[in-house]
Amino acid sequence: MDKDWVKIYTSTDFYKAEIVRQVLIDHDIEAVLMNKQDTSYKFGEVHINVPNQHFQQALEIILQNDL
Repeated sequence: MDKDWVKIYTSTDFYKAEIVRQVLIDHDIEAVLMNKQDTSYKFGEVHINVPNQHFQQALEIILQNDL
């Protein structure tokens, strides 16, 4: 990633993070899912990162949609 990326969302549920990522993509914001969960036992966190320049817009979308 050649841009400055920031973490905007964290969840322990993969499906919730995927929903947030898809909503951001639907609003033309690049979003990358970083799965930090253990593959066997599914504990840990999933992060969504967005470019720093889109942080404020992405945060507003997340808050408006109660994600």
